[in-house]
Amino acid sequence: MNNLLRGVNVYLIGMMGSGKTTVGQLLAQKLSYRFFDTDVLLENVAQKPIPEIFATEGEAYFRDLETKVLGELSGYTRSAIATGGGIIQKPVNWGYLRQGLIVWLDVELEVLKERLVDDDTRPLAEKLESLWESRRSLYAQADLKISVQREQTPEQIADKIMDKIPSMIMT
Repeated sequence: MNNLLRGVNVYLIGMMGSGKTTVGQLLAQKLSYRFFDTDVLLENVAQKPIPEIFATEGEAYFRDLETKVLGELSGYTRSAIATGGGIIQKPVNWGYLRQGLIVWLDVELEVLKERLVDDDTRPLAEKLESLWESRRSLYAQADLKISVQREQTPEQIADKIMDKIPSMIMT
């Protein structure tokens, strides 16, 4: 399978709580790829957690740093990359993402709310809903949309992506 991709990176996009990190790690194993999470790398570069970056530096600074991290990662090959939920908001980021296969983990709003109910580092339900509405059309530009069902395990979602990869490869 990894020969089919010819080393092309796989970028996972979607809302916070959609499972990008967990599914990305499984996908990396299945593809014999490295795994990166842009949020983790960004926190390492900034040497502080994302909520603190937002609070002290602001969203514009965060988004610029996110773009720098994505730009660096796009130079790699054979990588599965979980991106931050808002990475799709900057047009320049699409230039990096389009160098690989973009997979959208599409999760219904109610499922996201359930998953994030106890996470106090994420936006409140009202903000989550407006973000979900405003980002869906951008996520829809992905190469591959995976509709995630409430009962699906991360392993099943990773397998679903693996099943669809051959149909996404241009020969």
